[in-house]
Amino acid sequence: MSSLTSKVLLSTESLTLRNVQCSGTCRHRSAEECASSTQLVFPYRGVYLRHLGKTQAVADANHVLFFNAQEGYQVSHPLDGGDACLSLDLNETLLAELAPKSMLQAGGGVAFRGQSLRIDARAQALVALLRHSLDNGSIEPLEAEALLLTLVCRSLGPRTSREPASTHARQRLADRVKVLLASDLSRRWTLAEIGEEIGSSPVYLTQVFRQVEGVPLYRYQLQLRLARALDLMGEYDDLSALAAELGFSSHSHFANAFRQAYGRSPTEFRRSARV
Repeated sequence: MSSLTSKVLLSTESLTLRNVQCSGTCRHRSAEECASSTQLVFPYRGVYLRHLGKTQAVADANHVLFFNAQEGYQVSHPLDGGDACLSLDLNETLLAELAPKSMLQAGGGVAFRGQSLRIDARAQALVALLRHSLDNGSIEPLEAEALLLTLVCRSLGPRTSREPASTHARQRLADRVKVLLASDLSRRWTLAEIGEEIGSSPVYLTQVFRQVEGVPLYRYQLQLRLARALDLMGEYDDLSALAAELGFSSHSHFANAFRQAYGRSPTEFRRSARV
């Protein structure tokens, strides 16, 4: 059985933010469980699958997942290494005000229609900034609350998020590609290698993935690598070593990609979060 640990990073009248980590040792589907309240979950390390009825969602650092109150789901872990995420429990009135009506189920209470949305790089940076700053006590509760509301607005906003719109078969194909990419973030994959692993032609793969996720394969992988860099920033004194660990060709390649995605250099981000 996989083991879970949960640490409260921030708790106010409006919200509770937890850092949840799972050992991920259980490969098959878990017993059915449910959240006591509707929560937004931001994975920042590892990958797992969330099963809801006949559908599934890949939980990785490129997505936010929606756990509706009292809605049964199961979890499985396709890869070793476990996973970690920030789980945000917002006051229901506040969440109803922030979430676009088109994303919510009809009826009483606040519940999302879909399982997940893809988030952009700036939302990833907010997740990392909040986690590092709250962990080391370098941020005041009022500022943290404001940043969390910004994160929610950015994650649910139509210009920065994208709801999957494709057939079931194409969604499953894209999910297999996501798990494959997460299995070795440092590997410099070619389309032919991915196609061979998945059992599909490179042309079809690229077309399907872009239709499902709205971004090219290489861009999706780059965002996963950079999110991992945000996670590991405090464990490396030498950023060149971190760049090499994540498969970048050089420190300058890593720094340029980081700045383009997050609007600041790795050193500047580390300073702002006081990692």
